[in-house]
Amino acid sequence: MTRVAQPETSGKSMSKAKDELRREYRRDDLGKGVRGKYLSRVSKGTNLVLLDDEIAKAFPTTEAVNEALTGLLELTEQTARITGRSTRTIRKRAAG
Repeated sequence: MTRVAQPETSGKSMSKAKDELRREYRRDDLGKGVRGKYLSRVSKGTNLVLLDDEIAKAFPTTEAVNEALTGLLELTEQTARITGRSTRTIRKRAAG
């Protein structure tokens, strides 16, 4: 097993670490980075959730997750209407 030496940061920020690419990568292959590419999405508010592997297999896309959760919300709303609390006043029994 060959070990690849990792740059040592020893508490320094990553920006101060050596700027090197592995031999198999070439800077040209990576393309030009775009600063702030996802800023508008993040500004709108994004919720990231880490799914368990089993759940991710069952719901592999964003649409699948949203559809399942929307269905669950609709079901809970319907169930809440059906099993709503009684508005009838409960009479206390007189002791004795």
